[in-house]
Amino acid sequence: MENNISTLLDTAFWLTAGAILLLLALSAFFSGSETALTAASRAKLRSSADKGDKGAETALEITEDNERLIGALLLGNNVVNILSASLATALLTRLFGQGGVAVATLAMTVLVLIFSEVLPKTYAITFPETVASRVARTVRLLIRVLTPIVTVVRLVVRGILWAFGLRTDANQTMFSIHDEIAGALAIGASEGTVDKEDRDRLLGALDLGSRTVDEIMLHRSQIEMLDADSDPETLLTAVLTSPHTRLPLYKGERENVVGVIHAKELLRAVEKFLRTGDGKLDSVSDLDVMKVAMKPYFIPETTPLDEQMREFLKRRTHFALVVDEYGDLKGLLTLEDILEEIVGDITDELDPKAERQLKPTETGDYLVDGAMTIRDLNRETDWALPDDEANTVAGLVIHEAQTIPEEGQVFSFHGFRFEVVARKDNRITTLKIKPLLPIAG
Repeated sequence: MENNISTLLDTAFWLTAGAILLLLALSAFFSGSETALTAASRAKLRSSADKGDKGAETALEITEDNERLIGALLLGNNVVNILSASLATALLTRLFGQGGVAVATLAMTVLVLIFSEVLPKTYAITFPETVASRVARTVRLLIRVLTPIVTVVRLVVRGILWAFGLRTDANQTMFSIHDEIAGALAIGASEGTVDKEDRDRLLGALDLGSRTVDEIMLHRSQIEMLDADSDPETLLTAVLTSPHTRLPLYKGERENVVGVIHAKELLRAVEKFLRTGDGKLDSVSDLDVMKVAMKPYFIPETTPLDEQMREFLKRRTHFALVVDEYGDLKGLLTLEDILEEIVGDITDELDPKAERQLKPTETGDYLVDGAMTIRDLNRETDWALPDDEANTVAGLVIHEAQTIPEEGQVFSFHGFRFEVVARKDNRITTLKIKPLLPIAG
């Protein structure tokens, strides 16, 4: 009789021990699956799914509803952890009496921590897309089985949050794609795996939607314009000597833009005029330039850059005049200006050789053109000067000083020292800037 009881106890012991190991394995599966499915890149999963990977396709499907996914995995993980702890307590209490509770707590803590949490999660975070693809179909089945329970839990949780004045959006995404890409680029640049130039180009493309044309336009004071009332010979000479292909025409005052002359169209008109006339260049004085000019294209200063780029491509034009809410001329924008925000300065053999807007000195200062945009300065130096209140460096100094500084005045703000080196009329033309503290690389 005693032998039968001993055999029964032995059999029960091993069955219970086996059940505990199985539950620990299930706990590891739930923990690893949760980590892999939440950490996996959806872009990489999409790429694998497009290549025929059914697991990746399923992973994309179940991660569409993250709340239901996390709820099912946490529910399963908690059930198996609690059950395994209960079995271990019962097993070890039979062997060690009341002391078995302490032994079970210690043993299960170590086993769960190492084999059900740290080990599977470390593996999953190392190969997130691979693990996500492998577990996706099993997890999908689990979600279907546990959906009724998870739904009840979700309602209870939202009810509790609602009672405390918190509202949740079922369609809210867990992260911003823009922020995820920008963060990945920042990490890659800091680790040296992404070149600074590549990072700047990609971030430039990402930021087009959040920036407006008034941030990068050529200010009206710098626009080269032609008087439409000038004689054709003068206009022809001005167009041929200008480095620009398109030039605005105005009548009376510069605000009154009546057309845009294209150098190639003007030369075609001159060539046609000479062929059909007496063939003498002097007769060009009879040419009506306004018949050659294109209709000016005006755009609001608040237009987002990505929207304006699409509009340029749609209209098959590269040139627009920027106006404010009152219709007054503010500046000029070209498709090339937008592209330069992505790829950097674009120059050709006809562009005038301008001096660099940023010159480092031997003392660690930087001589900066006042008209240089804060964004360009930040991109070249990896600084983080704010551009919310001003677009240019000079504008930032004026905004912070609340006045137009005199030459030689020095200011300190945002962790930098600003010295006004040169001023022309009411414009700050040159500044000397130095970080007050070393900039982290």
